[in-house]
Amino acid sequence: MYPPRSQRNEGRKITRKTKIGKAWILTNLVLLLMIIGLFGYYYIFERGGSSSLADNEEHSQSEKKIHTGSTGEGEASAPVSKNFTALSSKQLNEGSDVDEQAADDGAKQVSDAVVDTGNRPVTPSDTQDSEGNTTNSDSPQENEGKASPTVTLHFVGDVQFSGKVEQRLEKNGFDFPYQYLGNLFRKDDLTVANLETPVTTGGVGALNKTYVYKSSPKALTALATAGIDAVNLANNHILDQGTGGLLDTLKYLDEKGIAHAGAGRNAKEAYAPHYFERKGIKIALLGATRVMPEANWNAGVKQPGVAGAYDSTAIVKSIREARRQADLVIVIAHWGKERATALEPHQTELSHAFIDAGADLVIGGHPHVLQGMEQYKGKWIAYSTGNFIFSKSTVPATWDTAIFQATCTRSGTCDMKLTPYRAELGQPIPLKDAEANKILQRVAALSPGNVSIGADGTVSAH
Repeated sequence: MYPPRSQRNEGRKITRKTKIGKAWILTNLVLLLMIIGLFGYYYIFERGGSSSLADNEEHSQSEKKIHTGSTGEGEASAPVSKNFTALSSKQLNEGSDVDEQAADDGAKQVSDAVVDTGNRPVTPSDTQDSEGNTTNSDSPQENEGKASPTVTLHFVGDVQFSGKVEQRLEKNGFDFPYQYLGNLFRKDDLTVANLETPVTTGGVGALNKTYVYKSSPKALTALATAGIDAVNLANNHILDQGTGGLLDTLKYLDEKGIAHAGAGRNAKEAYAPHYFERKGIKIALLGATRVMPEANWNAGVKQPGVAGAYDSTAIVKSIREARRQADLVIVIAHWGKERATALEPHQTELSHAFIDAGADLVIGGHPHVLQGMEQYKGKWIAYSTGNFIFSKSTVPATWDTAIFQATCTRSGTCDMKLTPYRAELGQPIPLKDAEANKILQRVAALSPGNVSIGADGTVSAH
């Protein structure tokens, strides 16, 4: 019934060999998988760790360069902006995303600064020190080769569209005065004129004056189209048609989008600076007159009128307020004696007081002739710009005029240049060569000894 014992032993041997063979194969497979696993572990973790250490070392060297300004090659590099060193390592690794975000933030700051009644605008390059004072964080090396923004401003003399001027404009069109100006005022950043007339279809003419003006609202459309952005109303003609004429003038100017300073519905409005934002530079414009026929032309608490400067207290206070709010402060002053090239004492006294209070540029009018220029404490004063769009008198000196150009920085430094014109009836005509140079040299001769004007109209002080 049972096989022999030898056969049974042989069967057990075969079975055992088979089991041993399978176990050996399984063991080898396990060992092979372990070896593969070890190699994988080494490749993934050990090599990866070495790479991370190298990256960390390189990043540490980069951070060292940022904080020390060293290039690692024995040469000093430009210091890096405080805003840049304050960025997190994540932002540094994001590269261009950081630059785009910084640009967006900068644009937002500039945009937020366009608030007429807000505080002095803080630019992207401004930070605050430990005492809360505004400082510029950009180093000289960073600013090297990077031009700071400048604004180009134009100022012209007296403008009115009444009497014979109006007759000529009705015949030739209300754009007639600007035919020789081209795009000059449309391409600049700000153009300011002295509006020596009320603009109204009503009003009651003053009875106690030799010259009483009244201009049509039609003239303002062409004035705005020509690029004149703002007008000074602080003068001795703006109330020629009473308070009703002044209120109409304010209404029509507002409708045409022409800014104004120097007169208003009350004293607060008359003395208030008008603010402009140009290229991130905040500009304040104020007007004041030292010439008026009657004391009741002064604006009061509830009285429409002009910003007077017989007592300079109110206008000086407004200039100081503008200084706190704006980068560039401009005052348009009506003063002096008609048809006189010599200065009245009050012109020098007021202009210096305005600059002492914070004005960066003082532009005068009223004499109907050109007067000299002065630089006081590094700030320019143009004492009289003459006529611009006006009737033509029999006094040749009143025919000479100029466009006064100021190129100003955010810090309030301005370079001046004059372009001579002849004020014909209702139209300024550009002059060239000998005629132009004659006007430039006359203005230079009327100026203090240290002021000179080049053949190209550039004004300089020595």
